[in-house]
Amino acid sequence: MSSNVRGDNHFQCIATLAEREVKRYTPAGIPIVAAKLLHSSALVEAGTRRQIDLELAAIAAGDIADQLERTEIGKVFRFSGFMARKNRNSKSLVFHLAVIETID
Repeated sequence: MSSNVRGDNHFQCIATLAEREVKRYTPAGIPIVAAKLLHSSALVEAGTRRQIDLELAAIAAGDIADQLERTEIGKVFRFSGFMARKNRNSKSLVFHLAVIETID
């Protein structure tokens, strides 16, 4: 898998694209698309089965924003990127997308 993500902050998740906002542009002209991803899976933790259901706020900037804008809502994809604070003063995290891959 090729990735534009470097360093230790690498996050990957298989999720459904549940919602997507209209593309907007930063003052510098960079396209931005925000989205909501839904993930559901069952894992074993400490010998016990655990159901994981979560909603992730995601954002795509640049070329990946154009790809996210064309990505079909309701379908499952493998998303890769990194996690960062929503803004400097926030404790909330946002998944910054770098790669969107189809799942066969």
